[in-house]
Amino acid sequence: MAPHEGTRSMAQSAKQGRSIPIAGRGVRLAFALPGLLVLALFFVLPLGSIAREAFSEGGSAFARVLADPVFWGGVRGSLILGTLAPGFSVVVGFLVALHLATLSERARGLALFAISLPLTFSGLVIAYGFILVFGRSGFVTLLLARLGADPAVVGGFIFTPVGLGLAYSYYLIPRVVLVMLPVLTNFDRSQIAAARSLGATGFTAHLDILVPQVMPALITAFCLTSAVAIGAYGTALALVGTQVNILPLVLYSKVSDAGSDFPAAAAISLLLMGLCCAVIGLAELVRRARPAA
Repeated sequence: MAPHEGTRSMAQSAKQGRSIPIAGRGVRLAFALPGLLVLALFFVLPLGSIAREAFSEGGSAFARVLADPVFWGGVRGSLILGTLAPGFSVVVGFLVALHLATLSERARGLALFAISLPLTFSGLVIAYGFILVFGRSGFVTLLLARLGADPAVVGGFIFTPVGLGLAYSYYLIPRVVLVMLPVLTNFDRSQIAAARSLGATGFTAHLDILVPQVMPALITAFCLTSAVAIGAYGTALALVGTQVNILPLVLYSKVSDAGSDFPAAAAISLLLMGLCCAVIGLAELVRRARPAA
């Protein structure tokens, strides 16, 4: 084939929407190999080991777990915590992202850098930070004690389920902002201006025009943060120990010094992972259903 004929054939393929191969299959596989290796070492192999342990007794560990009222109490506690804390975080994160979307690009970048800092800390660091600030001898507690508040009451708040939810929100809100900010930045605000020119208030314009259009992103942010809250472990263990019945702490009780039921712990691990995957799958269903709506 002449050179000009090959060029014409490639141009025709591009016009018809057919992709032009850039590299061979071996090169593409070489690029994908590091990611596949990391996936195999840090997900597939541990998951296979856990599944083998869970079914080591012929699946009786699942029956034992499902018959345990402590497990169902943990499911209930995880669902409550995984609903209220993400719900609060979505509201606050949405309002923060809405404000950031109105800032200049430089100011938005600086604010986003500061907001994203909590994501660099582990759950244990966040828990101990809350204890140092809001605990019984914390800075805020001692400050309120000078105003007449009871340090035992104020300082004990952070060790309650509500305090745990607030601690979760500390690193859930930045995730909501990261999800919502691109959506709100690209939103056509002339729609809000048009609604206000017709007599609508700012709140009504945002509620009737903005919120329905960004609702899929809000649901995605909620599902993402809900999965994180349901599976979080370090913050809950450091703040409340085993006083709050949630699935990660039920799992911990199976492998701690007080327990050694490893098949049941493996079964709870798989069930917990399945619950988190179901929540993430809900967000994916909403995303796929949006274009058809």
